[in-house]
Amino acid sequence: MNYILKGISYIFHPLIMPLLGVLFYFEISPKFYPKEVIYVKLISLSILTIILPILLYFLLKTLGRVDSIELKTTKERIIPLAVNCLIVILILQRVISEHEILELYYFFLGILISTLTCLVLALAKFKASIHLIGISGLFMFFIALSIHFKININNTLALMCIITGAIATSRLHLEAHTYKELVLGIFVGVVPQLILINYWL
Repeated sequence: MNYILKGISYIFHPLIMPLLGVLFYFEISPKFYPKEVIYVKLISLSILTIILPILLYFLLKTLGRVDSIELKTTKERIIPLAVNCLIVILILQRVISEHEILELYYFFLGILISTLTCLVLALAKFKASIHLIGISGLFMFFIALSIHFKININNTLALMCIITGAIATSRLHLEAHTYKELVLGIFVGVVPQLILINYWL
């Protein structure tokens, strides 16, 4: 059971959540986008949201600024979160335009707000579960898309409920977070997406 719960934390790592949101959007959107455009967006986002942060982690690990990929202390979180904010700003300016893909633009704007909030909390020496921030923000985006496009994705939403519960259980079992840090993570992930719905739903 320990290996399964630990595996859940790695499989559903926060780094993959933005890309999952984009993949899901292109999968269910009734709008037409050329395949070439989709491929370019996915490749660009994969590099910026997954590969670049991983390279940054190994650099910080080599420099002795972080001890593990879990970023267990608030001090270890500051640089990765700050760099991630810059990466999301770059995505908003160069990859996902408000005039090109409105829904994804506000999805990433919500991610930016959540990341900035998490950074401020880290500076104030408060921890929020980044895993729960990622999955809950994505969950809220899925709900908004189902309403926006008027499609039934109840099975997907049910699966998201199970995944969210599994991630929360995993983080508690591994003693990575307390109940309060998990609840705070859900709040930080959901609220920005919920507020920004007003601009595109």
